[in-house]
Amino acid sequence: MFDSPLSEKELTWRAAALSGRTLGELARVLDVAVPEDLKRAKGWGGNLVELALGASAGNKPIPDFFALGVELKTIPCAAGRPRESTFVCGLPADGGEASWEESRVRHKLARVLWIPIDAHGPVALRRIGAPTLWSPNAEEEATLRSDWEELTGLVRLGELAGIDARRGRALQLRPKAPDRRATTWALDEQGDWMRTMPLGFYLRARFTATLLAHS
Repeated sequence: MFDSPLSEKELTWRAAALSGRTLGELARVLDVAVPEDLKRAKGWGGNLVELALGASAGNKPIPDFFALGVELKTIPCAAGRPRESTFVCGLPADGGEASWEESRVRHKLARVLWIPIDAHGPVALRRIGAPTLWSPNAEEEATLRSDWEELTGLVRLGELAGIDARRGRALQLRPKAPDRRATTWALDEQGDWMRTMPLGFYLRARFTATLLAHS
């Protein structure tokens, strides 16, 4: 892994240097094997870019470039548009955080380096796109906050049955687990603990499409 960048300027310079290169080219430089497909290697492209840019957070619930306060999000795109929602972070079983200002979501999305990657074709030939360094404007943050407060409010009330992918204008709360056998503890409507699938926050594809288009 390369050393972590010392400034936003250095980070964006490194990211811009990757633009136009294929995942195969980058993998050869980093001496990393390229999978035949991503069905069993989900997140491989993002991990490769993290390695190239010197991200240091790993799986910790902090920004990828902690010293800079910048989160890295690679995003599969076709014809310039995101093809799927983007995972932000997991949700504590009890809702956990008292306010939007203290939330993992807000900290993760305060400053984001978006890097699009081709979503189709052989993995080795998929190209890396131009980076965008983004912070939510007042309107975007208000939307994110409103969604977060609605969704975490339902969790704290134990109304998990009321949560589905249709809720939230920008932010969704959905199961985040490798399969249905993975469960965690959560509170039900009566305040009793029950087993349920872990939940994670995701940004809707239409939201990320809008912010990338306006960058």
